[in-house]
Amino acid sequence: MTNNGSNKEKIPFVDLVTLHQQLEGELVPVFQQALRTGGFVGGPMVEEFERDFAKLCDAGHCVGVASGTDAVRFALMAAGVEKADVVLTVPHTFIATTEAITQVGARPDFVDIDARTYNMDPEKLQEYIEQKCYLDSETGRLCHRRWRAPVTAVIPVHLYGQCADMDAILELAQRHNLIVVEDACQAHGAEYFSKKDSRWKKAGSMAHAAAFSFYPGKNLGACGEAGAVTTNSGELARKMRILRDHGQSKKYHHDVEGYNGRLDSLQAGILSVKLRHLAGWNEKRRRAARRYDEMFAEAEGVITPLRHEWSRPVYHLYVIRVRDRQRLQKHLAEAKIETGIHYPSPLHLQKAYSNLGYGCGDFPVCEKVAEQILSLPMFPGLSEADQARVVHAVVRSAQRTGPQNVIAV
Repeated sequence: MTNNGSNKEKIPFVDLVTLHQQLEGELVPVFQQALRTGGFVGGPMVEEFERDFAKLCDAGHCVGVASGTDAVRFALMAAGVEKADVVLTVPHTFIATTEAITQVGARPDFVDIDARTYNMDPEKLQEYIEQKCYLDSETGRLCHRRWRAPVTAVIPVHLYGQCADMDAILELAQRHNLIVVEDACQAHGAEYFSKKDSRWKKAGSMAHAAAFSFYPGKNLGACGEAGAVTTNSGELARKMRILRDHGQSKKYHHDVEGYNGRLDSLQAGILSVKLRHLAGWNEKRRRAARRYDEMFAEAEGVITPLRHEWSRPVYHLYVIRVRDRQRLQKHLAEAKIETGIHYPSPLHLQKAYSNLGYGCGDFPVCEKVAEQILSLPMFPGLSEADQARVVHAVVRSAQRTGPQNVIAV
């Protein structure tokens, strides 16, 4: 799927074929080892990956699980979220974030996003707490005014590979005794500078726990489904190891009713191989993002991703905003340039969450962003020539649209 920038060849949105062809000599021995040892579930390959990924994230523990959805769910359960609790997150994320909340038996609710980072807006989180919640005098817990239910946790999503503003979120959470679980499913290796602690911190090390997905298209992707939870709490890690394995503390001894959420050995071995390349891949993504930024610098009607001084993103996606997204995507498709939309319909407007009672206009920033965002090709092997072709096509489409394409932020 590689190409030389010729207009006759398609530019893929993501190139998984070339990457795996390049790693074939390293990946095939993983399969051979599993065949020769019969170790297909758990065992040394899983333990090795858990140890190395915890080290990458500067976290005390890593628990490998079957998917990113399992990761969020087990983190919430282990941290103490209970049925009927309210868990806050953003409406601009993949549904797996909220599926995990409801699968715990809790109720999701939403906080609007920042217009430039697309992550949870800490000021909106504070407004939610002040306007929609009260402090229960008997329990001392934060409760939702209308639902009369405890608000116990918040899930900031590190979207597109950039960390949310964690100092502000964690300060609010600590003040109101809220559990924090990072949804770091798109942020493998991303960093955040904490002014509070005067140092850079890795995604996956800042909250009670953090969830990662290793879906194949991620910066660190398996060859199938896989996920992990990182935490600095040995007790949370212990609970999650039990939850992922049918509630077993040891074979046939079930402390609780758990789940089949184990990470299989083949995927763990594949992830260990790829983990050795992650830093280099992330740096190539950063260089590609800088090239996009430079090429779009003079373009009118195109808003490029904002990178704060406290952020070292890993650019899982490079997402621009334009007025006429549909027209642009059609124009790029005609130019043989693949794109994506992450995410076209906010969760609060999805049929699955109609019971929450939200409608158009309730989260205006998210709704506006969802109409205008377009994800451009982004992967480690993306060439400068192909990026120039992408940018030329985007700018040409914007120019044809005219001045009305300019967006006010």
